[in-house]
Amino acid sequence: MAEPVAEARRLRAWLFVVVLALCGGTGLAAWRFVRARQTSAKAATSMRWVMPRLRMVKTQVNATGIVRLRTGAEVRVGAQVSGIVRRLFVTVGSRVAQGQVIAKIDSRPIEVKVQQARAQLAQARVTQAKATLDEHRSRQLFDAGIISKQQFDDAGAALAAANAGVETAESGVEQASVDLRYVEIRAPIPGTVASVSTQQGETVAASFATPTFVTIIQKEALEVVAMVDEADIGNVRPGEAATFTTETWPDHAFAGTVERIAPASTIISGVVNYEVAISIRRDVAMLKPDMTSNVNIVTAERRVLEVPADCVHRDGDGSYVTVRSASGSPVQRSVEVGNKSGGEVEIVRGIDAGTSVLEAENGR
Repeated sequence: MAEPVAEARRLRAWLFVVVLALCGGTGLAAWRFVRARQTSAKAATSMRWVMPRLRMVKTQVNATGIVRLRTGAEVRVGAQVSGIVRRLFVTVGSRVAQGQVIAKIDSRPIEVKVQQARAQLAQARVTQAKATLDEHRSRQLFDAGIISKQQFDDAGAALAAANAGVETAESGVEQASVDLRYVEIRAPIPGTVASVSTQQGETVAASFATPTFVTIIQKEALEVVAMVDEADIGNVRPGEAATFTTETWPDHAFAGTVERIAPASTIISGVVNYEVAISIRRDVAMLKPDMTSNVNIVTAERRVLEVPADCVHRDGDGSYVTVRSASGSPVQRSVEVGNKSGGEVEIVRGIDAGTSVLEAENGR
């Protein structure tokens, strides 16, 4: 009786051990399954997918330039008549309008010449009137046969000389009147007075050379002349956009347009350069002649597809990126890369703008 009871107890103990082992194995399997799911989820969340970016890239030519006055923007104003400078109305830096009086020369000597010319004209007209009357009388006497043909011709010649004398006197009056108008020296263009070479009270002589009173620089008549290396000049064309900065305004980008390219070269320290003139579109008032500038000329623009540099990897066959397939799983794809700039890599071929690219995996 005791043996069957002991045997039953041993059987129950073994059953308990078996059940306990089965429960432990099931729990371990369940734990491993959950762990694998968590690891997979963690790996999936650690992947950072990015979209390629389309950007316009400019091809530029860099050069050093100088701000200069345009041709014809600087005018030297002088005197047409001689005399004493009675008034000078401008100084260096004065702004003048076109036609504004900038100086006056003593007009009294020229006024005397005008009076003399008018008196000579009056005398010539008297002589003309007498010659006209003599010619009329001579014609009557010649028709009556009282005087000879020579006397009649002499009267006609005297009348012609008198007429010419009147014309000469009229020209003298006109010349003197013109000189009288020249005593007021006016600005031929609007602008700023850059220099004054004649002072009030000085005597100017315009007999041999026109004396310079002031030099006027036309308002905002500036351009940039850039020295472009011969290796880059072939890509530069008139009409292309350009930007430049100056030492005075290093943080301000001035805009311009290529106007002309010099046909002849300029050799500087053995390097062949070509002068490229650039017109200035705006903010010209901030600039002054002879300022040094750093010029960028845009010679071409193109649209490129870029991804972060961390997305691109290399192997023995070339470059590749990891893209997300239709099912969501990562797949490697070969690409052709171009230029690299600022942490971005240009993708020439292999993916398009709608492809998701893996940038980092598992924190890498």
